[in-house]
Amino acid sequence: MLICANRPIRQCSKKTVTTESAKTLQPFPPAILLMGPTASGKTAAAMELARHFPVELVSVDSAQVFRDMDIGTAKPDAATLREFPHHLIDLISPEAAYSAARFCADALAVMAQITARGNVPLLVGGTMLYFKALLNGLADLPQACAQTRAEIDALANAHGWPAVHAELARVDPPTAARLQPTDAQRIQRALEVFRLAGRPLSTLLAEGREQVPPYVFLPLGLLPSARSVLHERIARRYDAMLSAGLEGEVEGLRAKYQLHMNLPSMRCVGYRQVCEVQDGLAPRAEMRDRGIYATRQLAKRQITWLSNTLQPEIFDCLAPDVEAKLIGRTAPFLG
Repeated sequence: MLICANRPIRQCSKKTVTTESAKTLQPFPPAILLMGPTASGKTAAAMELARHFPVELVSVDSAQVFRDMDIGTAKPDAATLREFPHHLIDLISPEAAYSAARFCADALAVMAQITARGNVPLLVGGTMLYFKALLNGLADLPQACAQTRAEIDALANAHGWPAVHAELARVDPPTAARLQPTDAQRIQRALEVFRLAGRPLSTLLAEGREQVPPYVFLPLGLLPSARSVLHERIARRYDAMLSAGLEGEVEGLRAKYQLHMNLPSMRCVGYRQVCEVQDGLAPRAEMRDRGIYATRQLAKRQITWLSNTLQPEIFDCLAPDVEAKLIGRTAPFLG
């Protein structure tokens, strides 16, 4: 299904552009989303699409934004990047943090530049939260406040969570209506947002959904018809990373930067397992199995996101003709 941001294309394939003299109808430009779990062949498929269509590749990967983290993120090598440049990789130091909000800002800026050049953005990756934020918008919510949460907990201890739910219903009826009176965690967060922002959570979320990009999207998803085969791919890829020098890469990163285990970069799958071995927190004999297991768990979460939340058009990533099928689906979209 083609979607214009988070709405069906039949409802918003045109937009109204107001000028000083008149209003004209202008079609939304196209963009392609290629999503899939780790080891599903996303990069190879994206490069094949780039051989056939005027697209530019935009990485949607929360690990490839870090500089000098190449092996464990499966970042395209220099030769590949010369032939198929990728936007939004090597953006920040491993000492820094990246967010869905920054991704949306960076992606929209790059997409506008690509469109201005007469090309089509092809966003490819496996960070499903970034895809969701781009499609559905990102609400500007206040950060958690320990004092406010303690006050809400005290109210609940004194009167019970149903009473807190009733208070939420008074200030934010839509949110209260979708929460059970016993859903303590979500009730607390919704009331916390209201007290900190002075506005209901339902209103802030609605405003976030309105801030969607002016593109017609073709969302394509790569999923395995046999999970066991994907698991074999994951094992082979992690073995290849170890053979390519993943342990040495981590040692070099820790020598060059001020890194610790709580940083997002060092929580990345693969890097965390190597760090734990290097710090003596896990035996070296278990490093391979722990890395493969963590990668399989990541793939499981990515598949759940794709199936339950993003719901793109699905293609079997194990099919020998999957790239031909993607080309066949993209051709009519681009007209």
